[in-house]
Amino acid sequence: MKFQTELKVLGMKSSKGKMDNGMEFDSTKVYVETPLDDSKGNAKGCSVAEYNLGLSDEFNKYKHLPFPFMATATVEVVVSGKNQKMQLSELKPVDMVKQPKAA
Repeated sequence: MKFQTELKVLGMKSSKGKMDNGMEFDSTKVYVETPLDDSKGNAKGCSVAEYNLGLSDEFNKYKHLPFPFMATATVEVVVSGKNQKMQLSELKPVDMVKQPKAA
């Protein structure tokens, strides 16, 4: 199942290399502002959720942007047995409104 949503990207991190046991890794993590569950009345505000966004070179598409930034994301809900998770399959920064120069 796929859907689009607008989200606030607080940060990103690319990682690529090899662990001591020889296993290789290559990913980009996206850190997104996410509301806390306030349904029980014991939480308020936001936290950060971490999502995968492809390989480490994906980071290069966004590193020039000022952080945080708003983006439209395509989110995919996938299951593995009984476990369900959400992953980002596409991220498009929302055009920044150009501010007029001060005189």
